[in-house]
Amino acid sequence: MKQISYIPNFEEWKKEFTYYIPIKVRFSETDMFGHVNNVSTFIYFEEARTSFIEEHKIFGELTGSVENVPVVSDLQCDYLKQMYFGQTIKLYCKIQQLGRSSMDIHYMATDEKDDICLTGRGRVVQINAKTGKSTPFSEEQLKIMESTKD
Repeated sequence: MKQISYIPNFEEWKKEFTYYIPIKVRFSETDMFGHVNNVSTFIYFEEARTSFIEEHKIFGELTGSVENVPVVSDLQCDYLKQMYFGQTIKLYCKIQQLGRSSMDIHYMATDEKDDICLTGRGRVVQINAKTGKSTPFSEEQLKIMESTKD
């Protein structure tokens, strides 16, 4: 397997994932060669990330008028194995690193044979909805995020 810059020890990193969502690859997500289009993986990351955030209520209820919101500041994906229409993959995500107002989320997708198809990472920053500037996480948010690592 190729060396991935944001994963120092692949086996240890892989063991830390517990949260995942199943994703069935739709025809519209494939290209003319029949495999998942490289843009679709970022949609899969979004599905897993929003599900993870909502399930753990990291940002409370993100409906109506809210003061602070999560914004993705960067995303990266490494493609390791092709995925095809009709497959069901498991898209794992976890908080890898916590900052004052941001978190680095890592992703891993496995196929039906538990082979790793792709890995990824991205930074999510909490910003004030009115000013657009980053704002620190509350103590409650930090507790919730730390508890997802258990």
